[in-house]
Amino acid sequence: MDLTKKKCKPCEGGVSALGQKEIEELKKHIGSDWKVIDNNKIFKEFSFVNYLHTIDFVNKVAELAEKEGHHPVMHVYYGRIEVELWTHAIDGLSENDFILAAKIDQL
Repeated sequence: MDLTKKKCKPCEGGVSALGQKEIEELKKHIGSDWKVIDNNKIFKEFSFVNYLHTIDFVNKVAELAEKEGHHPVMHVYYGRIEVELWTHAIDGLSENDFILAAKIDQL
């Protein structure tokens, strides 16, 4: 399954968050350095040589997030960024989170 070929679908609640089995299956299709936190979020840290490279990556993620209509939480530091993904409307993980993670990995 190539998640980068999929598009995030609008989620306004009313559906269940992914279960552990579904999360484990989708995790196989993103970079192994993404961490699952409490079966509720996925997290990855990216490192850069300086602040300008960090901000350039933040801007690329922001542009991608706008295109997909699914937005991560990003913690920005001098030479690194932490990205957290979860679907706020269901307070858990959806396929959208894994689609966006796969696309972020391509940046």
